[in-house]
Amino acid sequence: MRPDRTAPDGAAPDGGDGAGSPPVVVDAMGGDHGPAEIVPGAVTAVREHGVPVILAGHAGVVREELARLGAARLIDVAHAPDAVPMSDRGAGAIAGGSSLVVGLDLVRRGSGCAFVSAGPTGATVSCAASLLGAAPPVLRPALAVALPTVTGGATVLVDAGATVDPSPDVLAQFALLGTSYAEIVLGVSGPSVGLLSIGAERGKGNRLARRAAALLSGLPIAFHGNVEGDEVLAGVVDVIVTDGFTGNVVLKSVEGCARAVLRLVAASGAVSPEALAPVGRRYDAETHGGAALLGLAGTVLVAHGSSRAATVARACVAARDLARGRVAARIRDRLDPRPAR
Repeated sequence: MRPDRTAPDGAAPDGGDGAGSPPVVVDAMGGDHGPAEIVPGAVTAVREHGVPVILAGHAGVVREELARLGAARLIDVAHAPDAVPMSDRGAGAIAGGSSLVVGLDLVRRGSGCAFVSAGPTGATVSCAASLLGAAPPVLRPALAVALPTVTGGATVLVDAGATVDPSPDVLAQFALLGTSYAEIVLGVSGPSVGLLSIGAERGKGNRLARRAAALLSGLPIAFHGNVEGDEVLAGVVDVIVTDGFTGNVVLKSVEGCARAVLRLVAASGAVSPEALAPVGRRYDAETHGGAALLGLAGTVLVAHGSSRAATVARACVAARDLARGRVAARIRDRLDPRPAR
C-alpha cells in the first residue's frame, strides 16, 4: 500500500538534514493513547528535529489530528483500515490491513528507513519478524535498552521483552546481539557481558540460566559471569543478558523505582524537585524513546505503550539515527561475516 502523497508545508526549523532521506514510518494507531499522542509526536519530530515521517493509520482519523495541529500538508499518510488492539499477544496480527502491517510493509519495500510503534510488543515483534525477516543466522529477535548506570555510563539490557521464552541457544545469541549493539551504538570496546541470575556464584539460577551460562562461556565475548538484580544499574558489566519476560519486568521496575524514589526524596524536602529533574530524565522513557529490536533485516524501534508525544518524537529521532548508522546491517555482518550474495 502506497502512502497518500502531499507536499510538505515547510522545512524543519532546526535545519535538519531529513530532506531527501527515506522517512521513518510511524504506527499512528498504536499505544494506549493512539493518534491523540502519536500524531503530535510525529509532527514534533518533523518540525523540531527534521526527521521525515510517514504515518500509517486510518487516514480519516490521522488527517483530522494533523489538521488540528496545523500540519495537514506536513506528513504523508499511509491508509490502514485496521488497528491491532493493545491486548493482542501477536497471534494473527500479521493478517489484515492493520497499521502495523501497512507500516512495516513500507519499510520492507524501501519506502521507509525504519519503523516505530508503541503498539503491543508481541504483535509488533511478530509482524516485524514476518515482514522484514530475521538477519541470518539470528534465531529470535531481542529488544535492547541502554540503562544509565551510577558510574555515568550505560548497560545494555537484552532482551527487554521480545522473546519471553527463549532456549539457551537463543539466550546465548542475545549476548552476541547485545555485544554488537554496545560496540556499534555506544562505542564500547570489548564490552563485558553478564547473565542475570539469582546469585553471582557459578551454577546459580534456573535451568535456562545454568545452560545459557555454559554456552556463554564458550563464546568469543568477555563473559563476566552471573550478575544479580541489584547490579543492573551498578555498571558492573556493559551488557546484561536475560529472557524477555524477566528483562521487561526489570526495565519497568527500574523506571518505576526511579520515579518513586525521586518523589519520596522530593517530598522529604531534602532536595528540590528542580535539582532532581536531571536524574529523573536519565531514567525516563522519553529520553531514549524506546527499545531497538535487534536481529532483523530492518530497523524497528518499540516504544512504551504509554508513550506520550514527546516520547514518540524522541523515538523517531532514535530510529532515524539507527537507520542512518546502518546498525541492523552492521550487527548482521558481525553475526554472519560471510560475504553477501
